[in-house]
Amino acid sequence: MSEKTLRELNPFPTGCLDDLVATAARAPSIFNTQPWLFRATRYSIELYADPTRKLRADLAGREMLVSCGAALFGLRLAIRSLGYQPDVKLLPDPDRLKLLARVRLGEPAPMTGLEGQMLDALPHRHTHRGPFEPEPLPRGLLIGLQHDAVAERAVLALIDQPLAYERLAGIVAQAGRSQEVATVARADIRQWVRPPGSEARDGVPASAIPPTSGRRPGWLPQRDLDLGRGLAMLPPGGPPPAATAVLLTPGDTRLDWIRAGQALHRLLAHAATRWVFATLNSQPLEAASVRELIRSRLALSGAPQLLLQLGVAKTAQATARRPPRELIEPERAR
Repeated sequence: MSEKTLRELNPFPTGCLDDLVATAARAPSIFNTQPWLFRATRYSIELYADPTRKLRADLAGREMLVSCGAALFGLRLAIRSLGYQPDVKLLPDPDRLKLLARVRLGEPAPMTGLEGQMLDALPHRHTHRGPFEPEPLPRGLLIGLQHDAVAERAVLALIDQPLAYERLAGIVAQAGRSQEVATVARADIRQWVRPPGSEARDGVPASAIPPTSGRRPGWLPQRDLDLGRGLAMLPPGGPPPAATAVLLTPGDTRLDWIRAGQALHRLLAHAATRWVFATLNSQPLEAASVRELIRSRLALSGAPQLLLQLGVAKTAQATARRPPRELIEPERAR
């Protein structure tokens, strides 16, 4: 990069890197694997996928890239707190597949009120697997979440008709039965689901595991995280989610997966400002054939990337995160 080009860039303030990465790392990730790494210079922060944290069942790395896309949105939101627009280049180097984004400080711009609320909500945003409150979603929120998805070049399609819901639930149940007997899927669960009392700063804690006996009315069939080990600590029963939705992208490429992650985190952070959280269902979508089946049977206008069930919950059970020192690679690691 030339000296003239450097003069035209805004440098990151000294000492802000740990805070920026800590905010980015509050993103949701499959099994809370946190499969991301960051590398920084004075003028840019690069986001890398960490394949050592990819699930065995995630053969194409789709779920890993969705997770990293969520971290990218968190980094963008953190940069907004500095008073700048983030300047993002996705997949900037075709020869470096693990490099997913390069982010620089763009034009100065004050943070909006909603962005500030979203930033404040990140510490209590979490994937919700327990009972919801028996109340509807706040008025106008779903429309706002749909706007969030569109802003990230995605679509949040509501499944609000009984026939469409039953079709979706049937596909999810059938896919889940075939996937839960797979050796690799069970190995992923045993690796990443933590027992009570674990001090691990990644993975799914026992406090976030629901009972797996029987189907819960109004809930899409969920992945069995217990595997008969008696780890589940969430109470059974309770009110179901208030809304079911599918997050769609125009295509089903690496770029789409990263954008899906950004859309996911943006709408989840927005929802958390109103104490609305989501149960995420990704297991059935691990197979491209099931994604296509859901798209065709529900006549959806894009590639399904995530299934969400949303509801109000007065809880703040955010899962642990690794500290920034474990996530920042030195520049010489190229």
